[in-house]
Amino acid sequence: MDHIEDTLQRLREAFNAGRTRPATFRAAQLRALGRFLQDNKQLLQDTLAQDLHKSAFESDISELILCKNEVDLALRNLQAWMQDKPAATNVLTKLDSAFIRKEPFGLVLIIAPWNYPLNLTLVPLVGALAAGNCVVLKPSEISKATEKVLAEVLPQYLDQSSPDLGRIINQKQFQRLRALLGCGRVAIGGQSDESQRYIAPTVLVDVQETEPVMQEEIFGPILPIVSVRSLDEAIDFINRREKPLALYAFSNSSQVVNQMLDRTSSGNFGGNEGFIYMTLTSLPLGGVGNSGMGRYHGKFSFDTFSHHRACLLSHAGLEKLKEIRYPPYTAWTQQMISWALASQSCTLL
Repeated sequence: MDHIEDTLQRLREAFNAGRTRPATFRAAQLRALGRFLQDNKQLLQDTLAQDLHKSAFESDISELILCKNEVDLALRNLQAWMQDKPAATNVLTKLDSAFIRKEPFGLVLIIAPWNYPLNLTLVPLVGALAAGNCVVLKPSEISKATEKVLAEVLPQYLDQSSPDLGRIINQKQFQRLRALLGCGRVAIGGQSDESQRYIAPTVLVDVQETEPVMQEEIFGPILPIVSVRSLDEAIDFINRREKPLALYAFSNSSQVVNQMLDRTSSGNFGGNEGFIYMTLTSLPLGGVGNSGMGRYHGKFSFDTFSHHRACLLSHAGLEKLKEIRYPPYTAWTQQMISWALASQSCTLL
């Protein structure tokens, strides 16, 4: 515990000294992270294969390339993201300067899950570094190989059924997932190999909403299907529960897809598409309510890890013009103030 306290204290002191605030420091950290990804590509592919049995190609498209894209985007846009954002003023503050300044929080903690152990660690790290924070990384202790590389190498910079299908992270998760195969009836797949921690892509039908497979996040290649009689019933089924992290609607009818979008709420939404939206840094990734709060990816990561400080600067020599705002109020000043506050004439200078 003393070692942890010493580390946290050192990080706080570094932040308080202002070391992380300059754009040059932030850019240097981002470039170093990019070198880490480039120099250790093979090592990272190997660790992902060891943890999740991911093929090199899947590791690239689901983890390494997405992380590199985040680094590149942040480096290209860092100066623009850091600039103060002008805010509209009203009649009473027309001669003042209103703006939003993006300030780092200070020392932030990033805790990553094991299902995308590199992506879900480094993508938010890019935003935290770009925003000028000191960062404590907590990779998943379940994805041991990836955790080891991130802990030991990153600080130096700062079956055969298919080779393209991953494996379950450990025996505990394998046993949990295999137990879920007893829900409903297996329509497709269902094969498993404990020695390889392999579960074939499986579709379950005739599933009841009270069964275990419908009570938790699955984090495995199992798709339960619950039959409903109408679109309204499907929407009601969704809305009776906590808002999901993601919702996907597949239909030949655009009206059905739009109804799903308009009448539900979720972290992300895909119409006739899966989670390919994760490749777009122009779209935020994040939940709502119990599925999580906050957004990251691209500039959204920067904004999430930034305090949006509201600022209003007034010129010292204008106090005489401001007397209308102070009591005692005449009928005329009351009328003018009421008109000014009700006016929709806020503009950006």
